Amino acid sequence: MQYLDLSGADLSKATDWLQVTFKHPSLLELHLSNCGLEDDPSPININSTKSLVILDLSLNRFSSVPKSIFSLHGLMSIDLSKNSLEGPIPDYFGNISFLKVLDLRSNSLNSSIPNSLYSLYHLQFLSLGDNQLQGTISSAIGNLSSVTHLDLSHNDMLEGRLPTSLEYLCKLKEMDLSYNKIEGGISEILQSLSRCRSGSLESLDMADNQLSGHLTDQLGQFKNLSYLSLAQNKISGPIPSSIGELWSLKFFDVSKNQLNGQIPLSIGELSSLKFFDVSENQLNGTFPLCFGQLESLETLDFGYNLLEGVVLETHFSHLTRLTTLKASHNRLKFEPNSSWIPPFQCRIIELGHWNLGPKFPHWLKFQKNLSSLDISHVGISDVMPTWFLNLPTLFEYLNLSSNQLTGEISYLNVGDIVDLSSNSFTGPLPRVLSSLRFLFLSNNSFSGSLHQLICNPSLTGMITLYIDTNLLNGEIPDCWNHWDVLAYLNLGNNNLTGKIPLTLGQTNPSTLNLRNNRMFGELPSTMQNSTNLIMLDLSENHFNGSVPAWIGDKLSNLVVLSLRSNNFDGHIPHKICDLQFLQNLDLAHNNISGVIPKCFNNLSAMATTNKTNNELSTLYFINYPFYLSALLVLKGREDEYGHTLGLVTNLDLSVNSLTGEIPKEIGSLVGLLSLNFSGNHLTGNIPDNIGNMKFLESLDLAMNRLNGEIPPSFSKLNFLNHFNVSYNNLTGQIPTSTQLQSFENLSYVGNHLCGPPLTKNCTTTGIPTDIANNGSSSEGSKVNWLYVSIVLGFVMGFWSVVAPLFFIRSWRHAYYRKLDNVYGKLYVFWATMGM
Repeated sequence: MQYLDLSGADLSKATDWLQVTFKHPSLLELHLSNCGLEDDPSPININSTKSLVILDLSLNRFSSVPKSIFSLHGLMSIDLSKNSLEGPIPDYFGNISFLKVLDLRSNSLNSSIPNSLYSLYHLQFLSLGDNQLQGTISSAIGNLSSVTHLDLSHNDMLEGRLPTSLEYLCKLKEMDLSYNKIEGGISEILQSLSRCRSGSLESLDMADNQLSGHLTDQLGQFKNLSYLSLAQNKISGPIPSSIGELWSLKFFDVSKNQLNGQIPLSIGELSSLKFFDVSENQLNGTFPLCFGQLESLETLDFGYNLLEGVVLETHFSHLTRLTTLKASHNRLKFEPNSSWIPPFQCRIIELGHWNLGPKFPHWLKFQKNLSSLDISHVGISDVMPTWFLNLPTLFEYLNLSSNQLTGEISYLNVGDIVDLSSNSFTGPLPRVLSSLRFLFLSNNSFSGSLHQLICNPSLTGMITLYIDTNLLNGEIPDCWNHWDVLAYLNLGNNNLTGKIPLTLGQTNPSTLNLRNNRMFGELPSTMQNSTNLIMLDLSENHFNGSVPAWIGDKLSNLVVLSLRSNNFDGHIPHKICDLQFLQNLDLAHNNISGVIPKCFNNLSAMATTNKTNNELSTLYFINYPFYLSALLVLKGREDEYGHTLGLVTNLDLSVNSLTGEIPKEIGSLVGLLSLNFSGNHLTGNIPDNIGNMKFLESLDLAMNRLNGEIPPSFSKLNFLNHFNVSYNNLTGQIPTSTQLQSFENLSYVGNHLCGPPLTKNCTTTGIPTDIANNGSSSEGSKVNWLYVSIVLGFVMGFWSVVAPLFFIRSWRHAYYRKLDNVYGKLYVFWATMGM
């Protein structure tokens, strides 16, 4: 027997499989793929196995290479792919000198590539991809002069520059080094590869490395190249026009680089091209008409570039095989004739941020295979056409956001992701398919109740539900039992009333936003089960009761907690201090009393300057990219924070009834960007160590009863751009610094402060001159009494003369006669002088 194939047979319980299968001295080829085989320490009879040439042990459970293999010196092909091999690659492979095929891909090998492999001069196929190999590629790789297929892809720690000895691999047809950390200039690599086999290379994949430099015209030398992927590198410069000489090219991907310039017109010469991706670069100019000549093209992606101008129907005239068109985020305009029928039937069309309006694109009516459509931000101002809602195709993804679409939508025939946000849709919420997982309806005018949507028992897979900023009313229904996988819920900015339903507290989402509604009542205890919450926003409602202590005890993952503008009372629970990840705490505008907890210094995410928790800044790619966002009040204004949310730290306890002193422990929160204690009844001095919070951009302590001086350490707050200590009992000189003197007088009004920026000067001892002049020294006291005696003397003298004239008639008449007599004498005197 020369050939034996037991692939797929269950040999997991066999302990003597080596002895049995190697009994046959004439066996040449043995296939034991996917047999459940594990490590077997049993020896084998070398004499009975010397004939074996091909050995396939792929898809098993080996953790190490069976040592018996290394005695099979006649082997020409070894396949150990997709096992669980660990540790270094054994040097013994170098002893199998006739080896032509070695496949070790998809294991957990973690060494550098041993030099023994480079001595296998007969090797034609070498695959070490999808392991954990590290180090650099040795120049000894040039010894593999017979190799035609080389795969070292998906080894995260394989790094360094490629050796120039690659020029000796003259038979190389396919090379895959993708998903490593290989450095160097792409032009030098292409030069090495072109020296002796530019005519033989058919496939080159170096995607997701750290390559740099420019593509040059030498690219045109690879006449037989059919596959080229250089995506996700740092390659810059233009695409060379010599690309048009790659007549065999079928796949071209240079996405996610730093390419610039125009797309060369020579692209039109690539008659075999099926896949073209230049997305996420900095390409400019117009979209070339020559693309209309590429009859074989199936995928066209030039999204996220700087292309501009008008796209014509002739751009697509011969693209009859096109199935994927991705071109979002360019500055292109496309207004085909209303009777235009596209020559293609696409499954995916993404034209977001084009100019397609103002009418809804009628040509989409003829796309019968469409499953993914993005025409967001395209300037459509139209009623949603009924023909579009009735298309026979089942969408998996539909994005019509940020247009001015109007009308009602009764039903959405979309299986996975819908984004209709930021339009002007009206009427009740649409019915949706039970398979839907992401629903974005924010910023519209949908009205009515949530009941039909929320209480639909078939909606068991919904992950994201955003219906904020609409006109929804009524209570939130208490039927959330089947929403087991809900992760992101936003019902904010509506007209919802009532209490938080008990079953909502059992859904355990990551974010819950009910802000700016008309809800009331205490927070239900079932919310203790929402242990996954990282963001809880219940602000601007009418919730009451005390802030529950279980928030700090159970919701340990919270990063953002906003209970702003409600009717909460009682004290701040000390359990809040246990929230190690809390970066934004907003309890402003409530009726909270008591003192500020000293344990706030345990809020470690606010006490560090290193923002290690980037979960809120993560771009979520659960089939649809979106950032978590929150409305935060910082620097005296309300702003929405999206991809920077995880970098913001804020503590706002303003407009409550807090008493006592500001605890000095607050100064430990050195990572805070914003601190607001204004509008309370706080007393005592401002802690000096607040000046150590050097990253503060906003500090508001206004409208309290604080006294003493502004600490001199405040001069170190170099990032302040919002500062307010008005209406306290502060005294003394304002510390000198670039920032503190840049604020207006309103930041200091209502105190007894002096020095710039105020016009009120200080004495040499740092006391306002008005206070000094009102009795701050003995000399000043004498001067003040002098002024007082002068005023009193004047008043008494004045009334001693005026009072008799006022009350005694005879005195008054005598006084006026005397004045008349004096007036007559003066008149005669001036008349005489005039003569």
